[in-house]
Amino acid sequence: QVQLAESGGGLVQPGESLILSCTVSGLSLDRYAIAWFRQAPGKDREGVAVISASDGKKYYGDFVMGRFTISRDTAKNTVYLHLNTLEPEVPGVYCCAADLVATLFFTAYEYWGQGPQVTVSS
Repeated sequence: QVQLAESGGGLVQPGESLILSCTVSGLSLDRYAIAWFRQAPGKDREGVAVISASDGKKYYGDFVMGRFTISRDTAKNTVYLHLNTLEPEVPGVYCCAADLVATLFFTAYEYWGQGPQVTVSS
C-alpha cells in the first residue's frame, strides 16, 4: 500500500522559513518522482517543485523565484521542501504527490498525501 505522510507545517511570520517533509512508503524514490503542490483557499492547485526519480533533477513553479528548495534523502525515502522567506500571500495546504513522470501538472499524479497547512501571518 502506498502512503505519503507529510509533516512540518504550521504558523510562521512573513520572512520566516519552514521545512516540510514527505515520507513515502510502498514505492521507491528511485522510480517515482515526488512533487509538492499547494492549494490556497479559492485558488487552483499549483505545482511548487518536483524532483525526478532517475537523476534527481529539480523543477520549480515560476512563482517560486528561488525562494524554495526541494531535496530528497533516498535512504530515508523522504523528500523535503524548504520554504524560505515566506510571504503573507502564500498560505495554503502543501501536499506531496508521487508518479512515474516528473511534472508540475497535478492531474498527472496518482498518489497523494493529505498535506500540512502552512499559514503566514504577522
